[in-house]
Amino acid sequence: SKACILRPLEAPLRYLFGPGPSNVPPRILAAQGRPIIGHMHPEMFEIMNDIKRGIQYIFQTDNNMTIAMSGSGHAAMECAVFNTVEPGESVLVAINGIWGERVAEIAERMGANVHRMVKTPGGYFSNKEIEQVGKKHKPVLFFLTHGESSAGLCHPVDGIGDICRKHNCLFLVDTVASLGAAPIFMDKQNIDILYTGSQKALNAPPGTAPISFNDRACHKMFNRKTKPVSYLFDMTHLSNYWGCDGQPARVYHHTGPVSGFFALRESLAVIAEKGLEESWKKHKEVASYLYRGLEDLGLKLFIPERDLRLPSVTTIAIPDGYNWKELLAYIMKHHQMEMTGGLGPSIGMVMRIGLMGYNCEKVNADMALHALADALKNCKKSKA
Repeated sequence: SKACILRPLEAPLRYLFGPGPSNVPPRILAAQGRPIIGHMHPEMFEIMNDIKRGIQYIFQTDNNMTIAMSGSGHAAMECAVFNTVEPGESVLVAINGIWGERVAEIAERMGANVHRMVKTPGGYFSNKEIEQVGKKHKPVLFFLTHGESSAGLCHPVDGIGDICRKHNCLFLVDTVASLGAAPIFMDKQNIDILYTGSQKALNAPPGTAPISFNDRACHKMFNRKTKPVSYLFDMTHLSNYWGCDGQPARVYHHTGPVSGFFALRESLAVIAEKGLEESWKKHKEVASYLYRGLEDLGLKLFIPERDLRLPSVTTIAIPDGYNWKELLAYIMKHHQMEMTGGLGPSIGMVMRIGLMGYNCEKVNADMALHALADALKNCKKSKA
């Protein structure tokens, strides 16, 4: 029966202090609410051109092959793998949380020969290890997560691009959880393919995913023997839709998320106005403030080395004697606030608090700490 759909839409007002999506500022919600235009109108192409420039700025790159995927971070993840790898080719994936696991599965599904380097959540890889394993497997692509949100780790990137270059391998980096919150320099750090999502520190609604390919990646991508397994994510078509292929005309491929692009453009404008360095500084400051408050509550931070912590998503070890699901349910029920448990391999190891983009304010850190303190006081400790 249609009775349920006839009720007015209800969506609660919540404080999204988990790993994303984040709360979206009114200015970006308003941009998304503008009247729709056609996805092939010249005005839309103009907006897409602006988005491209904005992504080049936040990625710190001059790459011409810079676009936003229609879809969330996973769309960019699949696009990167599907376009640069052919069946049977060797791919090396660094796994220290859920995102490496996902990329390994995506690469296996399209027929790549996948090699995994695995650490428990919170672990990280030395450049020496990466080079040794790389020499052994001779991959065409090496994947690393910069912002491993399931563990709260921000992985060092310096020097890895040089190693990949030396061994003729493409360096693919996931910055979905870190972009705008922690410094990354695509060109300076020799990153061949970089992507992020719209819904974290960029504080736009979920649904668009910026991605950029440098000339090395383009050379591999556009000199394939086989076509990519996905038509939707095929960069020969997408590069035309985004005006990156030098062709005089853009030809219809698929309908981009027009409202999503409005919101993404506005969110890039917000970061450009504030300045990227300012955004990095703010996330670091608010995170440090949160660490102090958590330690004052007697909680233990999951990543011991401060420099390896992801500023956007903070992980705490589950406090002894508590049921983490109960704590989170209490915080949601009594404070209308989302915090989450782990994800993938970190389930049962951590609780996660995200303060990013619009939510990255000390007043929000105070609210989160207050809610946690309340939960610790009112949730029963188990005998275990």
